[in-house]
Amino acid sequence: MHGPATATTLRVWDLPTRAFHWTLAACVIALVATAKGGLMEWHARLGYAVLALLLFRLVWGLVGGHWSRFASFIYSPAALIAYLRGRSPLAHRVGHSPLGALSVFALLAVLAAQVGTGLISDDEIAFTGPLNALVSSATGLAATSYHRQIGQWLVIALVVLHVAAVLFYLLRRRDNLIAPMWSGDKSLPEPAADLPAARDDLRSRVLAAALVVASAAAVAWLITLRP
Repeated sequence: MHGPATATTLRVWDLPTRAFHWTLAACVIALVATAKGGLMEWHARLGYAVLALLLFRLVWGLVGGHWSRFASFIYSPAALIAYLRGRSPLAHRVGHSPLGALSVFALLAVLAAQVGTGLISDDEIAFTGPLNALVSSATGLAATSYHRQIGQWLVIALVVLHVAAVLFYLLRRRDNLIAPMWSGDKSLPEPAADLPAARDDLRSRVLAAALVVASAAAVAWLITLRP
């Protein structure tokens, strides 16, 4: 006879992914707080920081720890339906779930659009994006309108939805999604010997640091393209 299954602790989120998550969260909150009033210089700097973070995450999604790679949370419609019906395999519930993956991709896309429109915007009052002169006046005004209205509210809505989902899983499903994103480790209710742990050693962290520096340098170069 077999004894009862024991819980397993698995390294899911590597340190670079965790640092990205919390830094991005802080920047987005600060961006919303500085969107109005006389803080546009800080708003722009925070936007550049978010762009650098997004560039880093794009590359880290290809070379980072197993559960941080896009390949680990690109799911088929069938996988999403199975998850919603409570029939998904353990591997779909360790990192980003099929539903969580949709949230991640949506937030990254909306943030990219928000940063992109900010770069070419012109509110004709307090701020002109560093790349505004590279587009037509009509394009710049359209980008400004999107950035200040639709884009801003999309970001806020997705953040609120994300927080609500985390609280729902914590309070209703007793699944703490916050702790693993802080410590890196997730306690699984069943054996996970066949599931890979995320690589999170000195070598991967040095690589991540180099990618952050490269991403920041790329943003610094981009904003120098102002005519």
